[in-house]
Amino acid sequence: MTENSTSLSAAEFSQPLIELRGIYKSFGGKVVLEGADLAIYPGDALAIIGPSGTGKSTILRIIAGLLAPDAGEVYIKGQRRRGLIDDASDPIRMSMVFQQAALFDSLSVEENVGFFLYQNSKLPRRQIRELVAEKLELVGLPGTGDLYPAELSGGMRKRVSFARAILDNPYDQADNPQILLYDEPTAGLDPIASTVIEDLIGELQRTSGCSTYAVVTHQDTTIRRTAKRLVFLYQGKVRWQGTLTDMQMTDDPYMRQFLSGQVDGPIEVLGHGF
Repeated sequence: MTENSTSLSAAEFSQPLIELRGIYKSFGGKVVLEGADLAIYPGDALAIIGPSGTGKSTILRIIAGLLAPDAGEVYIKGQRRRGLIDDASDPIRMSMVFQQAALFDSLSVEENVGFFLYQNSKLPRRQIRELVAEKLELVGLPGTGDLYPAELSGGMRKRVSFARAILDNPYDQADNPQILLYDEPTAGLDPIASTVIEDLIGELQRTSGCSTYAVVTHQDTTIRRTAKRLVFLYQGKVRWQGTLTDMQMTDDPYMRQFLSGQVDGPIEVLGHGF
């Protein structure tokens, strides 16, 4: 692994909110993660990048507590997590935005966004609806609460999932997300819709009260418009990490091939040469 440290922000020297140490994960006989280390710091804008099928979404799900590693350790604010998120309470709440938005088709936009509070709080429905309306306004979708997912464009569904992720309980800090996890937030969107989502990621970091996020992506514009720090995964290992400035200056062969899109280099290209 090549690690550029000259330009890393001051956040690098604070205690990580999340730290993964020597993470291994396999599915059947396929090794997906092989000794991966990763940390997320307060105020981070981290992009987890790399070729398709290299373990990016898997590591995000391990961070979220949706998957347990086969080996290795996960620490949340210095406390070791054992098992899945349902096995014990993490000291912080994380919210995840899934690649396909993962909305409930049978629920309205308002019910989708308010789902967590409806299920986990004693707030009256009227107040939850008001909180939902505030979040829909924040993501640029005012007045859409009565619509259903089938009535929305792909970009609108993404924004609804953002509103759901940042919904908080003003009376219970434990219900408020401190880290947002985005899994391929611009996948399948046209360039204009992608720009809207990329801008929204930055806007939510400034305005939602949740100032830390990690985004999985392999799209160049999303990397450059949303990330300040990057971790490059390949064949289950962290091959490179550094800042956006480091990325533009690096001579690391894995990063240069990935950024240029060349088929020749240390990254194996399926079917190349046939």
